[in-house]
Order: sequence, then structure tokens, then C-alpha cells
Amino acid sequence: MSEKKVVELLVSGGQATAGPPLGPALGPLGVNVLTIVNKINELTKDYSGMKVPVKVSVDPETKAFEVSIGTPTASALIVSELKIEKGSGTPSTQKVGNLTMEQVIRIAKLKRPELLAKNLKTAAKEVLGSSVSMGVTVEGKDPREVQKEIDDGKYNEIFSKSEE
Repeated sequence: MSEKKVVELLVSGGQATAGPPLGPALGPLGVNVLTIVNKINELTKDYSGMKVPVKVSVDPETKAFEVSIGTPTASALIVSELKIEKGSGTPSTQKVGNLTMEQVIRIAKLKRPELLAKNLKTAAKEVLGSSVSMGVTVEGKDPREVQKEIDDGKYNEIFSKSEE
């Protein structure tokens, strides 16, 4: 049994092509690159406009392949949720958007499988941490203030509904 070859890349959601970086990485393995590209695009179409981590493992003998995708970074999800171009270059002075607590929870749920967070509350606090460095407010406030409010139990009701 031969060793599987694994190729890991970042692709634009739903827009992978047979050109670089995929083609040159997969071509030498003798697989049908287009079939793999189509599979990647099908799996990443919901992340349009975001960079998505993709892992392709190929068995060089049988040419069988598996594609698995990760989730985009928290900051990419925040940018997408706010429909903005990018985070602020000067986050302490220039704010580029405001998230609702519901949006923070939605992002936390997407990221949760990859986070070290034990529960949705700690996952949300990680998303709030990313918001700080991007110049994004949450519920009109500094995300650090919202982290304290989470600790004080202010959003318990929203979290208990979201955990269901």
C-alpha cells in the first residue's frame, strides 16, 4: 500500500482553478485535476470571496482522492458578515463596522470545530478578540467591554438559545 500524498492550500471560496497553486501541486500525482477542482469548488461555494484552507489527499497508486476543507479565519468571516473590504489599518481610532451579538454567535458556531473553546461563550469571546484587532465594534461597544458583559452573564439568554 502506497503512502498518500497530501497537498494543503488556501483557495478562494468557490473559485479554485486548475492553474497554480492546484495544477502544479496535483498534476505530478497523475490525478484528474479538474475533478478535484470541481469538488473543491462545490465544498467551498458558501465561502465566496474568502480564503479557505483545503487539504487534498491522493493515493498515487489508485488515484483516489479526498478533499477536506477548513473554515476561513475569524477575521475573514467578520469581513464577510459586515460586507466590508478588510479590517481597519488603525483599529484603535478607525472603526470599520459593527457586529450584532447574533452575528458574533453565528461566526463562533462556524469556527467552533477549530477553536480550543470549550463552549459557545468562549468561542464568541475569541471572535470578539479578533474584532478588537480589526477595528470592529460589537453592539456599538468596544469588543473588550462585550467580553466582560459575557462574563457578567448579560447575554446568557442568547447563548442558551444558540446552544440548542
